[in-house]
Amino acid sequence: MSTKNKKDNTEIINTVNGTMTFCENDNRQKLLDFMCTEYVELEPFIADCKVQGMRDGNVYITEKPKRIHNKPLFREDNSTLTLGRDGRYYFVFTLPKERVRELPDKLVHQALAIAQKVTKMNTKRGGRK
Repeated sequence: MSTKNKKDNTEIINTVNGTMTFCENDNRQKLLDFMCTEYVELEPFIADCKVQGMRDGNVYITEKPKRIHNKPLFREDNSTLTLGRDGRYYFVFTLPKERVRELPDKLVHQALAIAQKVTKMNTKRGGRK
């Protein structure tokens, strides 16, 4: 049985009865277990969710939207340049802690390499005046 909820445009696929257990582990993390008391067939899934436990015992679970990653415009060995959805360019450089002595040279070399690629891209498009 499937019903549409006009208020928030969601579809209720199934309503089931069961028992929910609320508890807390040694690290003070909240745990909720729901045991269905009727036979139901569902596709198994794992999701990142926001969970709201209310004072009256009601629990509301909403799946978080998937994160949209920015696609790199240019890459070097330890760095990338991306254009964010906010219209800003992001240059990210990563290097293991053990290689800190190489950091200044690699950072300058890779930043210059990416800057040259951006300049070439703008020149091809006729972006330079």
